[in-house]
Formats: sequence, C-alpha cells, structure tokens
Amino acid sequence: MLRIKLNELGKGWDTGLVQTEVWRWDGIGWNECIPQQEEDFIRADDELFVTIPAVEGLYRVDYFRKPPEPQIVLPEVEESALRADLLHPAPFKLKEGTLWGYINNEGRTAIEPRYDYAEDFQPNGLAIVQRKDRSGLIDGTGKEKVKPVYSFIAPFSEGRAVVSDAKGYTLIDEKGKEVTSARADYLNSLHEGRALFSRQSTTGTSRYGYWDAQGKEVLPAVYEDAGDFMGGTALVKIKDGEFALIDPQGAVLHSYHYPFVGYPGDGLLAFQAEENGKYGYLRTDGTIAIQPQFTAALPFSGGRAVINTAADYGNAYGLIDMKGQQIIPATYYEVLQLGEDRVALGTPLDAARPYIGSRYVIADAVTGRILSNHPLLGVNNYQNSLASVYDAKETYFIDKSGQKAAQPPVIPGAGTLSFSGSLIRADVDLRMSYYDRSGKQVWRQNSVIPLRPPYSVLEKKYKPNKDYLVYYPVVEGIAITDVSRVVNDKLRSLSLAEGAGTGGTAQDFSYTGDFNVSFFRKNLLVLELNGYRFPFGAAHGMPTKIYTHINLRNGKFYRLGDLFKPGSKYVQKLSDIVGKQIANDPQYSYVFPNTYKGITADQPFYVDEEALYLYFAPYEIAPYAAGFPTFRIPYAEIMGLISTEGEFWQSFH
Repeated sequence: MLRIKLNELGKGWDTGLVQTEVWRWDGIGWNECIPQQEEDFIRADDELFVTIPAVEGLYRVDYFRKPPEPQIVLPEVEESALRADLLHPAPFKLKEGTLWGYINNEGRTAIEPRYDYAEDFQPNGLAIVQRKDRSGLIDGTGKEKVKPVYSFIAPFSEGRAVVSDAKGYTLIDEKGKEVTSARADYLNSLHEGRALFSRQSTTGTSRYGYWDAQGKEVLPAVYEDAGDFMGGTALVKIKDGEFALIDPQGAVLHSYHYPFVGYPGDGLLAFQAEENGKYGYLRTDGTIAIQPQFTAALPFSGGRAVINTAADYGNAYGLIDMKGQQIIPATYYEVLQLGEDRVALGTPLDAARPYIGSRYVIADAVTGRILSNHPLLGVNNYQNSLASVYDAKETYFIDKSGQKAAQPPVIPGAGTLSFSGSLIRADVDLRMSYYDRSGKQVWRQNSVIPLRPPYSVLEKKYKPNKDYLVYYPVVEGIAITDVSRVVNDKLRSLSLAEGAGTGGTAQDFSYTGDFNVSFFRKNLLVLELNGYRFPFGAAHGMPTKIYTHINLRNGKFYRLGDLFKPGSKYVQKLSDIVGKQIANDPQYSYVFPNTYKGITADQPFYVDEEALYLYFAPYEIAPYAAGFPTFRIPYAEIMGLISTEGEFWQSFH
C-alpha cells in the first residue's frame, strides 16, 4: 500500500472535518472504491492522508468538508407530550460514561440519558431498561413501573414477561406484579398459553414441563427435552429413542420412535432413522415424507427447508421443497431463508479460509433464480418487502428484486437498518443514528463529549478494512500544543488505531476498539480503552481493557505507584487486601485455586472519587467467563499509604 499525505488540502479548515474517498478507473468508469481508514480529521495539524494499493492504475481522490458537530445539549423534558410509541432508545456519550435515554420523532431528547442500556418500547407502553446490571421497566414518561431489581427481563408475550433473580425464573404481569412466587431453573416466554420451564434434579439432569399464564404447573417437568407450542402442539422427548407431539393438556397426539426428531415446521419434522445417520422428514402422523438422505436438515418454513449434503461436517447447502426436490442445488457454503420467498446464497470470501466470512447473492426461493449478483457481506430478513444489507462500502435496503431499494437511507459502513415507528434506526459501524422515511437524519450518536470548558473529548474513527474498526479519543483543551500532541499520539497508539489492521487479505483476525470516559474530576481524566481481538476460526476472541489517568494541566499519564508515598510498601499492602477479598468474599469464588500470587507494582487499575480498583486480565487468575476480575479498595482503607500532597492525588482533590 502507498500512503499519500494531503495536508495542503486541509489548510484553513481547522473548524471543520475533512473526509476522503479514493476511486480506481476500471476501464469503463470510476467504479472501484478503495476502502480508506474512514476517520474524521478534526484539527488542521492532523496528518491527513489516503492509501492506495501498490498496483498500477489510475486513481482519483475526492475530499469534502463537514461542519463540526455541536456539543450535546439536553433539552427540557415535556412529559405531557410524551407517548411511548413515539420514543426511541438512544445512547449518549457523556463524562459519566455512555448512558441511554430516549428521543422523540424529531430527534429531541424526551427521557434524559440515565440508563446503562435501554430497549424499544413494547406495544403495552413499557420498555426494559438496565442500571448497574439490573433490569426494570419504565413507561413513556420515564416513570419506573418495575424497579431495576431483576438480573433479566424478557419482552412481554401474551401479557406476561419472564424475569429472573437470585431465586430463579418467574412471570410478571403488565403491572409488574409477580403472578406466582414459584421459581423455575429456566423459563421461556408464553406461547399459546404455555411457558416451557425446566427443573434440575439432585442428579444434575434437567426435566421440562409447562406453566400457564398464572404460573401454575399444568404439565409437570417429566420430559427430557421440549419445545414451545405452535399451532396447538409441541414436540417433547419422552426418553432416548422416543419423541411425541402433545396438545396443551399433555395428551399424546403422535409418537415417534427414532434416535432424533426435530421441531415441526409446515407439518414436517426432520428425523434420523438410525443413530448418527442421515436426515429426512416425517409427517406429523409419523409417516415418512422425505427419505433420509441429508447430512443436515433444518425445519421447513414457507414450504421450503435448507439442507446439507456434504459429508464430514462440510458445507454443501441447498434448498428443497416439501417433496424433497432441490429448488437450489446443494453447492453453497451457506443458504439463509430471508422470508417473503427470498433466500441468500453464500460463498466464502476466501475458499482456503471460509471461516472469515461469506459473500451473498439474493435468489427467488420459489424458482431458485438468482435475482442479483451484487456481492453482499451481510443480509437480514425481509419485512414489508425490504431487507437490510451491507456490502463492502455501504448499508442500505434492498427490495424483492434484490436491487438497492428506493427507500433511503444509504449509509457508509457495515451494519443494519430497522424500522422504529415512523423512523429508521441505523446501527452501522457500532454507532447509532435515526432517519425519517425521506432519508433525513434526525439524530446521531454524539462524537463530542463535553467535560468542562475548555476540555472535551472528541471521537475519531479508524477503519482500514472491513475487519478492523477502532474509535479512539482525542482530548481537546490542553493549553500547550506540544503536550496536547504527545497526549493524543499516545492515546491513539494505546487504542491500536495506527499500523495494525492494514494487512488486507492477509489479516487473520478481526479487531474492534472503543472508549468511554470512566471518571473526570478537577484536572484528572480517566479513559477506558477497550478492545476485542478475534482470530478467525477461534472459539472466541480476547478482550483487552486499559485505563489511562491523564492530568489535563500538564499531560502526565499516572501509574499506580504515583498514588502512594515514596518508599511505601503499597504493593504488599494492596496484595494482602486483594488476597483477603478472594479468601472471604463469595463473589470471588470463581478465582482459580492457588493462582493469585499478589499484585505487581504496575498492576492495572483505575480510580474514582471513592476508591481504587485493581483488576486482572481474563485467564490470569480466573476463567475466561469471569471477564476482568476487579477488586474495590476504598481510600479509607489505605489512606496511610496515599501521598495526599502528591500530584496524582491533588489532580482530583
């Protein structure tokens, strides 16, 4: 790749943003877009550049200017004008961190941001919100109908919502009242008056049964496995080799004596006639509709089913009708049913590494005819004749012809579009915005975080390719220019927003990075820089987390030792405190035995107004699922060690 500086183009534009596009002549027109780093250049002294492949050809650079984004202002809430069906959840980046509130159809703040997460309002006028890892319910005025005391609340179904707490799962009604004091080990939402639940026996095995809307156990937990009711029936597993279709009273309508029987769809059930054998389909009466011949068989939907014919866990997917005839030949790496008689056919981006992703084309599920050959990198189901998709450059809607729809918007980046009342919600490149049906943007997630004059934190974006996306902070307001540059260069480097990720097709991982303001007081700014690196083909990725403690007056980055008196034995003291917490506090029971050996002098940490927090990386002393084990140490417990006259302490006191 060749890197070309364009600083002369941005001169005099220090009050705006400069963005670039690079196009390559393909012999017919300027039709090939060369992906760029996709970042906003906010200050005139930033290094403005584009990259082009080291391949002979004609290239064109387009650049344009956008006005700077105003700092966020939260208007007064007019509760009398609020209606839940006109409100939309929205995240705001603030000096307190990222908080969620709600906007109205005009993009004005209707419920101020105060939640850790907020979901859409449901048809009953209630919305699920979260605070400190606990879920509750609010109405359209922001009033709490259920305090955030549950660890989980599911969307309402048939007038009931599943909730869970430390005692287990139960049901609440639309007034937030628990309909029963009973608890289940697991509980699914109501379907046709029945909610699937499970109970674990003393031997550790689970059995399944059904509750009614009042939380009464109408079918006891006697089944080895079970599914939701659909069309008046549910499939249950009686024992190994025996399945049954039951009615809501538990009466057996049909029995199936096979090693495996799948959930019904369109009156057919996938099954295996022999253990580990091939799959076919049964009618509900138990007669064979399609003989076993597939290595995988998904449920029927819309009169069609996706099947696989490849051996040894390979991918050779196709689409069949209810007679078993192939509508789409079983030659594709993926086949996705999108609804409304449309499917997406996927082939690997790299045949040697199929796990890095697929490119999709749209086909007619009735005839099998490919409607559009334009390669898509992401597709969603059709709703009202539109489907949200993205390609190498943009996110947009397609119509049933498979072509770009007339319905705007078209947004640079990768993500999804969805309808939210009269607005269209865009979740693209990990950021949210809303548009009206004409394509006019009515709200976007702010990229300027005000602290106090003259300080603010600006968000910048680095995206050299589709698998590498970083949002990193730029601190504005530091008085000395050289200090400001050093601070922001270090933040960019710590955020991995340069150099890495430009490997093109050779890149064997994906990476996303983001940041939040963790704490701000007096002259101290604490930023949380988080990342997630996922090696292609791995079982999971590895998260990272760095906290930076910056003095905005002099640009100094503080280390843990800067908080304590010179010569103090803070390492030993903090090690002992953390060790006692691990030994005595049940919340740390997940820590691996004999792995904690104390902290280091430069132990990862962060501070707030009340306490010091020490944390460890995943796998360091605990399982991956434990995340970053974190230990809170109130200042009162270590006050004798703290250098209260020192620069670090004085920066926020």
